Amino acid sequence: MVPVERALARSLIWLAAGLLVSPLLLALPEAKPDRLLLVITFHLGALVAFGLGVALELARFTDGPWFVGMGRSWFWRRIGAMASIIALTTGVVALVTLASSAALGYQPSLQFLQLLSALDIAWATAGLIFGVRLMANDWWAFLAGLILAVICIRSIWRYLDVVGFTVDGGWLLSGPDSWRYVLPFDMAAAVMAVGALVVGLRMTQPTEQRRPQS
Repeated sequence: MVPVERALARSLIWLAAGLLVSPLLLALPEAKPDRLLLVITFHLGALVAFGLGVALELARFTDGPWFVGMGRSWFWRRIGAMASIIALTTGVVALVTLASSAALGYQPSLQFLQLLSALDIAWATAGLIFGVRLMANDWWAFLAGLILAVICIRSIWRYLDVVGFTVDGGWLLSGPDSWRYVLPFDMAAAVMAVGALVVGLRMTQPTEQRRPQS
């Protein structure tokens, strides 16, 4: 099997596990308004931890040959491999987020916020993990991803703690507060993820690939 097939097979195992666990959340009582922030935060933390596991599991599949017959340089083939695995990781997290959020009975707008939050953290942490893994090892990659995830989760928690929810427990959107508590961390996470990938790939690029062609 080629790397993309093996990565897809492993991701389906993670997806199946997440989808099988999600219906169990139906047994939990509906979160009361004064506990909704706590439930949202723990749920997002669980989703992010799930995403970290998927990213670490699929990271090894980026080492194989990708897009060999496309005539692109080593660097761009590796970028394509990383982007493909990041998309696969994010897709798995998205489906599990939708299933678990529905099972917990969130108001639709709050389900959408949870989906946005989980996807944003999933792709950024996956990118950072892959980049740091190239520069160091799996342990440092996990640590970097975990730290970034905690920072991002705290930014969402802080926003919801300040702004609160709508009367029916939905997402109360506040543009100024989003720019103050959430978006700066999102942009910083994106820069860190892309930067780590580029630096990691440059550090591991074969010497002959770095030399200009005569």
